[in-house]
Amino acid sequence: MRESKALQVLKGRHLRLEEPLLLSTVSGVASTKPALIRYFDQKISPIGIITTKSFQVTPNPGNREPVICETTKGNFGNSVGLRNPGMDQALAELRALRQEWKFRCLLNVSLSANSVEDFIMLVEVFSEVADILELNFSCPHAAEGYGASIGCSSEISSDYVRKIKEATKKSEVPLFVKLTPNVEDIGQVAKAVVDAGADGLVAINTVGPIVHEDPVSHTPILQNTIGGKGGCSGRWVHGKAVSCIKEIRMAVGDDVPLIGMGGVSTGEEAAEMVLCGADAVGIGSAFGTVSQKDWEPYLNSVLAEAEARLKPGKEYLGPKSETYLAEDRQMAYRKHTVTKIAYYGKDTIILTLDGSLPCKAGEFAFLWLPGIGEKPFSVAHNDPLTFVVKKRGPFTEALWLLSLGSDLYVRGIYGAQLENERTDKALLVAGGTGVAVLPALAQQLKEQGTEMTILVGTSESVAGKALLEDRLSGFGSFTCVADDGKNGRVLDLLNGLSLGPDQACYLVGPEIFMAIAAKKLILQGMEEEKIYLSMERMTLCGIGMCGECVCGDRLTCQWGSFMRYDYLKEHAPSMVGL
Repeated sequence: MRESKALQVLKGRHLRLEEPLLLSTVSGVASTKPALIRYFDQKISPIGIITTKSFQVTPNPGNREPVICETTKGNFGNSVGLRNPGMDQALAELRALRQEWKFRCLLNVSLSANSVEDFIMLVEVFSEVADILELNFSCPHAAEGYGASIGCSSEISSDYVRKIKEATKKSEVPLFVKLTPNVEDIGQVAKAVVDAGADGLVAINTVGPIVHEDPVSHTPILQNTIGGKGGCSGRWVHGKAVSCIKEIRMAVGDDVPLIGMGGVSTGEEAAEMVLCGADAVGIGSAFGTVSQKDWEPYLNSVLAEAEARLKPGKEYLGPKSETYLAEDRQMAYRKHTVTKIAYYGKDTIILTLDGSLPCKAGEFAFLWLPGIGEKPFSVAHNDPLTFVVKKRGPFTEALWLLSLGSDLYVRGIYGAQLENERTDKALLVAGGTGVAVLPALAQQLKEQGTEMTILVGTSESVAGKALLEDRLSGFGSFTCVADDGKNGRVLDLLNGLSLGPDQACYLVGPEIFMAIAAKKLILQGMEEEKIYLSMERMTLCGIGMCGECVCGDRLTCQWGSFMRYDYLKEHAPSMVGL
């Protein structure tokens, strides 16, 4: 079999310090969506290997949120539970990416299964689109039979590799095995899988699992079927990772390609990985401590610092990679108490809490009930802290059951304040619980001296809606329209609307609602760059690690929820109905 491009790149790199350090993303962090894979390949030049999330034969919804936590600064717990769209959808998405352009980076497709037969199927299917295939023998919080259930035994893991290699001889894509650190002798497992035919190794996956306790509520944060336990990642596992890389390199020799990872946040730590035997270095949790807007310069600093350490006589005088890292813990919960509950229709309530949160238009927070779950919400009012909650599933149903005096935990703020061009006039259109976004937006526009027309659609005519409308009517002309059996009836008011030359429009509500509204406005002459949509995408973390809130190549938890129509039209046309 001819040697693949991936092996050509990685083989023999060990301590060849005249070559640049090769950086890789880590499975399940940041590069989790097709748009983000494209983003890393096209816009983040320091990255040389892009690793997908672990794909399985059938879709896996994973665990209920919270699935990521940060109990101390830069130290994370995770229990995503191998959430993925399944083989068919993942293959279609990766195939489409491969057809769009020629990849600059190596694409490492991570695979997860609980049987040899499923692994064989995955290897055969994904060989078409991968430069490297990563066998996940290491996830510490997966269901029984997956991940570390395989990798904890040198006999089981080597047997898997031997059978997979035998059955997939026609594939020219190298198989790398991702190893778990949660074994007595990782070197023994590494040698066993290499002797069985593995072409390369990846190490380490998260350490643990352990129970991650919130320091405020003193309860477990993560939710899963193994008692809330989750793997440990981030800075607190770096020492363990370095030790494991040393053991692996000693066990397998210098010729086996090895991608090392685990708590790498700085150039110094990346260099340490290389000096211990890694041929490439993975960056994972660190993405959750650096603003997405800074990922490129941050990684350039990591790369330059590492090279300065590895190459005698080389000096780096640029910004230190540490300066890009978050100064504080980003996922800290604060305890609040429910002080008021009002009904906004038959399926929506307004929760008022003690305390305040200085949230701007485009920003949001998470609500958490220990043992039940958490979800992101826009802040309807900052002081007192107020949220609009529509009954949608188990978590929001639990919020409905709260009473006066109940405890509710809040974390955030996430996102970023709306950046807009000032106009003399603005049209604000909101549907459903999107009305919660309007007070902060209207306040910002008022401070800019903008005259506002506000149109709000509700599901029914109810007295409770006055609680929010009273806060909006003072900002300008205000009209509220009940659906009364026709969804989005308020959009009828856009027909024949007179639009001035110096006027912007801000849309809030379900994506289909905003897409229809934008189309109506454009047909009447509204300029695309003056239409802003509030893209309230579901996110699992709020800090840039999970990738769930991506719009185009921007994470709303980093850039804010408001996106201009012309940007979405170019980078995420399906989100505006195109």
